[in-house]
Amino acid sequence: MKAIWKGRVIAESNDTIVIENNHYFPPDSVNKEFIIPSNTHTFCPWKGEASYYSLLVDGETNNDAAWYYPETSHAAKPIEGYVAFWKGVTIAE
Repeated sequence: MKAIWKGRVIAESNDTIVIENNHYFPPDSVNKEFIIPSNTHTFCPWKGEASYYSLLVDGETNNDAAWYYPETSHAAKPIEGYVAFWKGVTIAE
């Protein structure tokens, strides 16, 4: 699977985990060249507190377009640290 924004591959992996129709990419599959830490956090009752990344490609920023759970609840341990995308990021094979 690939996460693509503005024609650039932000993440690529054969080992994504799908939860609630979102592909979670292993952290080492994410191209760090295109991500910027964000101060945004949200809370999911069963996964825990999410942190966000913004994307920066060719001078354009997509704020909070990726999220991950640095520390998950017990039920969500398989996706701890994995990164999912939204806000215009295409997920494709």
